[in-house]
Amino acid sequence: MRTVTDTPSPLPSHAAVAVLGIGLMGFPMGRRLCEAGCAVSAWNRSRTKADRLAPFGARVTDTAAEAVRGADIVITMLENGEVVEDVLFRQGVADALPRGALVIDMSSIRPRQARDHAARLAALGVHHLDAPVSGGTVGAEAGTLAIMAGGKPADAERARAVLEVLGRVTHVGPHGSGQLAKLANQMIVGITIGAVAEALLLCEKGGADMAKVRQAISGGFADSRILQVHGQRMVERDFAKRAAMTVQLKDMRNALNTAEEIGFEAPITALFERLFAEAADHGLSDLDHSALFVELASRNGMA
Repeated sequence: MRTVTDTPSPLPSHAAVAVLGIGLMGFPMGRRLCEAGCAVSAWNRSRTKADRLAPFGARVTDTAAEAVRGADIVITMLENGEVVEDVLFRQGVADALPRGALVIDMSSIRPRQARDHAARLAALGVHHLDAPVSGGTVGAEAGTLAIMAGGKPADAERARAVLEVLGRVTHVGPHGSGQLAKLANQMIVGITIGAVAEALLLCEKGGADMAKVRQAISGGFADSRILQVHGQRMVERDFAKRAAMTVQLKDMRNALNTAEEIGFEAPITALFERLFAEAADHGLSDLDHSALFVELASRNGMA
């Protein structure tokens, strides 16, 4: 059995990086890494999505295991914890990883899954960070993602130059802590979307100009990025998917599952989990998470 090695020196921003998962987030992240001079190898279950990185210099592979051979860092941006586990431990990635490599899981999964993955990789001499992100596709395109890293401080420092190509990284604690921070982020995002939607709909129902109300309270104590970005989408009724309703629902459920595991009561999150679930049940799954507005409008005969 391989043993854990001492943490190597920090990696340069042009390190060999494998990116597994080339979707809405993985594609702009992979492109930025290519443009920064990293030697990028890319894999996606549907190869056509990974092929989009080839013009930027990425080496596209047919299997995830092939993508990680020789990589200094492996970044995963996958759908959920079960998919991450499958790719790492059933598709040959863990066995193909070079000894001393660093896996940075930037997917949003449960904290206990992140801790389990870290322990299993450590037994193979592979380092691990759980480093989910906030900022959506806009942040991924601009390289301004908020990156919440859980794991050993030395591994976070080792990865800093590469991660800073993608955004601002903060080490928040041991393995699983990055996922806890992401759950906190998603709880606040989901609950605030609901608050903004309900408040603006109340104003419209009462006869006020919703766009003007949003303008009036901007800069006050109720202002937020949610009011600015999602509030404008609500005014324009523009719910094209940037951050999926289904992902928001998954994150709310992960938060509730984690709360149950540690004996924490989260009644506000539970309420909004039900609202997002009903929105999905009512045909809004393929829209942006700000489309909770549509669910609340429908309840009030305003759809």
